[in-house]
Amino acid sequence: MKTTLLTVWALLALVLASPVQAGLDFTLHKLDSGKPGKTLLVVGGIQGDEPGGFTTAALIISHYKITSGSVWVVPNLNFPSIIQNSRGIYGDMNRKFEDLDPSDPEYETVAKIKKIITDERVDLIAHLHDGSGFYRPQRQDPLRCPERWGQCVVIDEERTDEPRYIELAAMASRVVERVNEGLYDPEHAYHVKNTLTRRKDTVMAKEMAKTLTYYAINNGKPAFGIEASKEFPTAMRSYYQLRAIEGFMDILGIGYERRFPMTAEGVDRAANSNVALSFFNNKIFLDLADARDRLGFFPFKKDAAVEYVPSNPLMAVVGAKNAYRIYYGNRNLTELVPEYFEYDDSEHDLTLLVDGGTVTVPFGRIISVGRSFEVAGKPDCRVNIIGYSRPGAASEEGISVRREDVSSRFSVDRAGRVYRVELYKKDKFAGMVLVRFQDGGKDLRMAGQTDKTPESRINLFERATAEPPTGASR
Repeated sequence: MKTTLLTVWALLALVLASPVQAGLDFTLHKLDSGKPGKTLLVVGGIQGDEPGGFTTAALIISHYKITSGSVWVVPNLNFPSIIQNSRGIYGDMNRKFEDLDPSDPEYETVAKIKKIITDERVDLIAHLHDGSGFYRPQRQDPLRCPERWGQCVVIDEERTDEPRYIELAAMASRVVERVNEGLYDPEHAYHVKNTLTRRKDTVMAKEMAKTLTYYAINNGKPAFGIEASKEFPTAMRSYYQLRAIEGFMDILGIGYERRFPMTAEGVDRAANSNVALSFFNNKIFLDLADARDRLGFFPFKKDAAVEYVPSNPLMAVVGAKNAYRIYYGNRNLTELVPEYFEYDDSEHDLTLLVDGGTVTVPFGRIISVGRSFEVAGKPDCRVNIIGYSRPGAASEEGISVRREDVSSRFSVDRAGRVYRVELYKKDKFAGMVLVRFQDGGKDLRMAGQTDKTPESRINLFERATAEPPTGASR
């Protein structure tokens, strides 16, 4: 269905009205081993309704270590369209690489990604997509036929004039073999799809002449589309795309280590293990893997732009009416209702008695609690445990608080285990820590924590390593 002009401008108005803009630019992440070798460029998110592609790209950034050569990743090329779950709020960006009027809203974005593609250090481009059905060289039925795009590695021609990588079809076939070694079902088999773009003698070829991969080929860079079927859940799509990416890394001699098992289940766990935000120089931290739909009375800085650091490049904070929506890809994780305060910068931590041991917790951290916790007071400061109430108490310090003492409807998570502990100094907001109650003796702390000492229960917020945004991406 075509997007009407009214819809386009309505979406444009939403984006432009947002108080938080920087998070909607695309980002370039350079995973460099520091050792000589080839460079692979991976691009995801050119079409915002294809979560397999942009999830795969983000997983490479957060869960791979490159041990030789380099991998550059753009996970969110068309971030505004990802947020809106739209193929393209300004039209299909993957049809804008042959010719584009400078007045097009995405002109600068396309120009920036072209510059990255043609960088002399880039040796090969892998472009990630979610495609319909299952591509088959011969027609089996309407879902499995040559017109479909799912489960294939796409080439624009069999070979190129580029002396380093002449045989596109041969390279694609090697990757297809690699993917097909790990099929969950024979029906999931990958094939090579040649669009014969250079001929420009079919409707499809004429369309493919406008794409990112064909632009790359015409600029001396071998480029391939990796399509996973939209018939699958996102994790299964990413599983197959990651197998293909690893195949290309093997061809280029790029060394890598992966921090999760190569299964659809492993991919799903990894994709949902790194969903957090830090606000205002880490005064506030939110673990959003199981966030409630709406979180109220959030202490944001008065008369200041919202500053945040995401743990994942697919996360963004977008202004809405009287609130801020937090997105992970095209999923709206939660909505924050702000309450505005002046900020105090003289305090940096809270001291807590946790299960009988004392620990100092810096702001912007989360700590695991088994039985109970107690917050130590500070001069001229007030402690506010969100969801706990003690009538007549000006400050909720020096009180042993158990899980049953706190109202679960004020928890950060749906399970009612994570709660905010806020510190105010002379009516100014100083900072926040999160406490996470264990469930029935099961330790629910985040990865990397141990139970040897209270100090070891503090979960440090690991920021995603990324270069500054480079712009906003078959």
